[in-house]
Amino acid sequence: MTITEVISPHLPYLRRFARALCGNQEAGDAYVIASLEALVQDNSLFNKELPARIALYRLFLNIWNRVPINGKTVPAPPGVQALDALTPPSRQAFLLTSVEGFSPEDAALIMDRELSEFERMAQQAGKEIAEQVATEVLIIEDEAIIAMDIEALVESLGHTVIDIARTRAEAVSMAQKRRPGLVLADIQLADGSSGLDAVNEMLESFEVPVIFVTAYPERLLTGAKPEPAFLITKPFQASTLKAVISQALFFNQASRKSKAA
Repeated sequence: MTITEVISPHLPYLRRFARALCGNQEAGDAYVIASLEALVQDNSLFNKELPARIALYRLFLNIWNRVPINGKTVPAPPGVQALDALTPPSRQAFLLTSVEGFSPEDAALIMDRELSEFERMAQQAGKEIAEQVATEVLIIEDEAIIAMDIEALVESLGHTVIDIARTRAEAVSMAQKRRPGLVLADIQLADGSSGLDAVNEMLESFEVPVIFVTAYPERLLTGAKPEPAFLITKPFQASTLKAVISQALFFNQASRKSKAA
């Protein structure tokens, strides 16, 4: 198999990781493209002795870490402590394990660190992450048990769930009434409608960070624009959803501060 054939199945998830580091699709995809261009110029950058996904992420972080600005810690907005306020290595360690699902051993290999050093960084990340500023959350989910699990997790972080919508119409109606600060949305809903369509309709009226929680990630990770910046695959780990909620709210706060300035 060619390198292209080997890495192709993993590219959608690399884009997800890149967006989690950058906070938006455009910047994340730019780094992925830069990594692929570097690979075209020098295929020795891809370690064929490693599993393909590990080698691909390792190549990506090699490119990412060469950019000086990515080695700097960016202060969180006042009153907010989140993933972007972590030191860069700690943030990478946290996202590789909590969002991308790598084992500590594989994540250490990706980051080219000794396992003991990686574990110290992951431990540091856990200490540095704090609760986000409380906000109102709309959940769009037609499976009752999953919706209850998400509701309990969201409330454990100090947020308020304003409603659980099972259809596109319910979701749009509630969003127009309450204007949530965060939306957690499934794609395929009970009446055959689409959570993606519901979100797109909301975004025509107001800006809100959205996290898609779906069993069908391939429907969103197509390479076409726009793609969601935040996407979690069912079944999910509670720690993963907590991490992505923190990330999504931070970048929303940072974006608002920037526009205000």
